[in-house]
Amino acid sequence: MTRRFGVYPGSFNPPTIGHLAIAEAARDQRGLERVDLMVSRVALGKAQVERPSFDDRIAVLEASVADIDGLAVAVTDHQLLVDIAQGYDVVVMGADKWTQVLDPAFYGGSVETRDQAVEALLELDLAIAPRPPFPVPAGAALDVSPEMIAVSSTGARQGRLEWMTAAARAFDDATGAWSNPDTG
Repeated sequence: MTRRFGVYPGSFNPPTIGHLAIAEAARDQRGLERVDLMVSRVALGKAQVERPSFDDRIAVLEASVADIDGLAVAVTDHQLLVDIAQGYDVVVMGADKWTQVLDPAFYGGSVETRDQAVEALLELDLAIAPRPPFPVPAGAALDVSPEMIAVSSTGARQGRLEWMTAAARAFDDATGAWSNPDTG
């Protein structure tokens, strides 16, 4: 039996129960040995995060997946999903991220570069979590619990603390990193 591996790129700032549900759904539904939650040192299209530090975010993410078989954390210097996905069998993302993948603005405005990246990604197995109203390519949809679809890091930072993983919530309780980022 061939071992298959997936990559789930994101900033995970903070990691949420939705992220874990999506990663586990991809692992189970695509028959993956492991899903790497991949964090870019400089995330594309995201503001530079000052607090919590990159190292703290990685530590919290590692603690969030520590007891879950088949999930791991990895770090990359790549920014584009097509580059991050090299060497993996499955690329995991939300439908909102897929919409960004299709936007030429993330490729210096080049439609040709975007088309090459999309073509390369379509050669892999896509595992895309629904996030209405964004479309999901045919055959790529993950079956994710409906209550997880709305969960987001943005919502967690805006007060939905119950959406954070237990490790993220413990870190936030101790530091206010997401719920009160002006402290410390």
